[in-house]
Order: sequence, then structure tokens, then C-alpha cells
Amino acid sequence: MPSHVLLDTQLDGLTLVRRGKVRDVYAAGDHLILVATDRISAFDYVLGSGIPDKGRVLNQLSAFWFARTGGIITNHLISTNVDEYPEEARRFRSQLEGRSLLARRTTPIQVECVARGYISGSGWKDYKATGEVCGIPLPKGMRESDRLPEPIFTPATKADSGHDENISEEAAAQVVGADLLARLKALTMQLYAHGVAHAESKGIILADTKFEFGITDDGELILIDEMMTPDSSRYWPKDTYSPGGPQPSFDKQYVRDYLESIKWNKQPPVPSLPDDVIQNTRSKYLDAFRRLTGRELAAVSA
Repeated sequence: MPSHVLLDTQLDGLTLVRRGKVRDVYAAGDHLILVATDRISAFDYVLGSGIPDKGRVLNQLSAFWFARTGGIITNHLISTNVDEYPEEARRFRSQLEGRSLLARRTTPIQVECVARGYISGSGWKDYKATGEVCGIPLPKGMRESDRLPEPIFTPATKADSGHDENISEEAAAQVVGADLLARLKALTMQLYAHGVAHAESKGIILADTKFEFGITDDGELILIDEMMTPDSSRYWPKDTYSPGGPQPSFDKQYVRDYLESIKWNKQPPVPSLPDDVIQNTRSKYLDAFRRLTGRELAAVSA
């Protein structure tokens, strides 16, 4: 049976740093606690319904990838064990267990680092309009969801609300500097290659994904936020891959399809979701987790 849905956290006594579309971030001494709720957003709005276990999938899958890629770059994860959190946070175990991580503080870099191996999403829209993605010319005659000749790095601006915007490498270099961007690009492509190889071994295509990086107080560049989750990536089943249109995916496509079917105008009031859409979406997230990690979600104490 699915666990209850956590839409909002209340960690009284801890300072709420920010509440994102999915994550609530709290200050905890010299560190941060990131809590992945079960909120789900679509078309830039957080919906009225949550998806049971979604936050646990995002948190535990990120921890899985952080552990696998520590040899490529250090990340912000300190612990996912609530017993190792600062004492003032442990009393909120029911809200934290299985869906949170204790993290190092950083100054986030104001460019999102996207790697694409296939033409889809905003990249497909850009290609149809210009024949390019982020200033990178692509072959003529490509179909939606086609595999690219080689993976490409497509940075984007970070938006607190609304859509992130694809930008060229030159524009990204103006934001963060050419030397840092070169490091970010190399790390992004290395991390993506690792993810692609592992996902392929599990019968899954990692079509694209985005990474975020930050700089610690002592100047170290590290990986932050979430990592190769269904919220930050496009995962497609390999056995049904057929370019020429959108692909079935391990994410919230059920939600988008439902919202399109009811002709929602993508303005408030925000609709809630029927039970079948909620359960189908939950199943997609859980399926991705099981296939990629080879295990079930960690049990949560009663």
C-alpha cells in the first residue's frame, strides 16, 4: 500500500531557507536539510494532489547516484540517516525518514548543466524552430526523440519560477566565466555518460538530464541538489523506443496528458488529480527506482 502523502513540511524551530516546487530546504547548523515532498508540478504550477512515495523515490535515487559518482566529483550529501542529523532535527523523523538528506552548504552556480543524448522536450522545440539547440547546429531531417550523433551540453538559466531558458555556451560563459564553464561541461558529460551506461544495462534510455553545481566556502566545486531522478531527467523504456514522436517515460507524463485532456488553461485555479492518474504516476516513479537501483524503497519506521 502507498504511504501517506507529504505535501508540506513543518519543522518548527528550524529555519526554512526556501520552499521549492518539490523540496523544502532548512538550515541545520552549518549544514542544510533538504526534504523531498510528494508535491508534483506541471506546466510551472504545483498541483493540488501529491504522488505517494514520489519524494522518497527522488531522495533515495539521488543518494544512489551520489554514491556511484563520488569518484567523478564530490557532492553535497553528508547523510540520509536521521540519527546523524543535528539533534534539533531528529524529532521530525516522521517527516524526514527516507525522503531527506543532510547536505553541505554551497553558493549555487546560476547555470543549470544539461546533457542531451536525444532530441526531445525544449531541445526538440528549439530544433524545429532553428535547426539548432543552444546554438549547436544539428543534422537536418531529425525526428522527435531521435538519438543525437553524439551527446551535447546545453546550459540553461535557473528560474525560481516559470521555465528555465536554454542558452548558448557563450552566454553561459558570460554568467560563470569561461574556465568554470569548461569544467562544468566536462563534468556534466562525464556524469551523463556514467548514467547512460548504467541505465542502458537496466533496459532504460537516459535521454537527457540536468545537473546543478555549487561552490563551498573553501572554493570547492561540488555537485548539489538532486541527481538523475525522473524529475530532472527523461527516462524511456528501451524496449519500446521508437523515434518519430514522444516516448513513454518514467515520470509525470500521465499527469501532463491528463491535464491536456481536461483542457486546463494552465492558469489558477490548479486542478487536483483523479486516483488513477495518481496511481499510474506513482507506479512510473517506483518502476524507475526499482529498475535503476535493483532494490525496493527503504522501509520507513511506523
